Order: sequence, then C-alpha cells, then structure tokens
Amino acid sequence: MKVGNIVIKGRVDLDPSSSINNLILNDGVKISKRCSIFGSEKNILEIGENSYIGMNTIINGFNAKVIIGNNVSIAQSVNIMSDSGPNASPEMQVFFPIETGPVKIGDHCWLGANSIIMPNVTLGDFCVVAANSFVSCSFESHSVVGGNPAKLIRKLK
Repeated sequence: MKVGNIVIKGRVDLDPSSSINNLILNDGVKISKRCSIFGSEKNILEIGENSYIGMNTIINGFNAKVIIGNNVSIAQSVNIMSDSGPNASPEMQVFFPIETGPVKIGDHCWLGANSIIMPNVTLGDFCVVAANSFVSCSFESHSVVGGNPAKLIRKLK
C-alpha cells in the first residue's frame, strides 16, 4: 500500500491493498480492496463523508481537481479520471490531444460497476450511472444515465 499526503477528518476504513495519496478523506469513508486513488500536491482529491469506494476502482485526480460528494456509492471497477489520452506518445497526441479537466460527483450519487467518468464531467446530486456506462458529459441532479456514450434515461422524482 502506498500512502502519502493524506488528511483524515474522522474515522475511515481503508483496505491495506489500496494505494492512496494526496487526498482529503472525510468521516465514514470506506475504500475497498485494490483501489488506486490519487490527486497531486496541486490538486488534492476530496472524498466526502460516508462515501464508499468499491474494489478495483481507480480515481485519478493528478492533473485536475476531483471531488466526490457525501454519501456517494461507487461500485467495483469504476474509473474516474481527470486526464485521458495517449500520454506516452507525443506524435499520437497530434491526433488525440490529452483531455484534462475537473470531475465533480455530487452528494448521494451511485456509480454502477465498470462505469467510466471522463474529465470535465459534473454529476449533480442524486445521479445514478448504470453499470458499464461511459460518461463524457455532465448531467443535472436526479438524472439516471447509462450507455456508451451515457445518455439520460430518466429523472428521479
């Protein structure tokens, strides 16, 4: 387990197989097995109170700010990224520039298994992301979204 530059505000449950750094963890956060969750010294990643991170999840907040709200449920194998692109190939970046931007997940959201949240996405409070969805744009509070790319399925009432 790699751990560094972490502020813990209350009691947290962290599986020792996970790697975390440059984070603020609020009271009641639970991080399952084999997660990789990191910000940078410039972009401290924040996870709100009573949020749950499922096993094998990756949350990359290195190049832009990532904020996970309170009471957020993140299922297994979710990928949340603040940057995406062919970072090892400057020549390929001519065709596919690296996309960088903040990610904000509102309070009481539920992200289904294997979902991917891309840079520059904001999910309002009480959003649901269906399993296996690719989210590349923002959605308002109370949205249920799914698909590849994710589209609005319905609104919660």
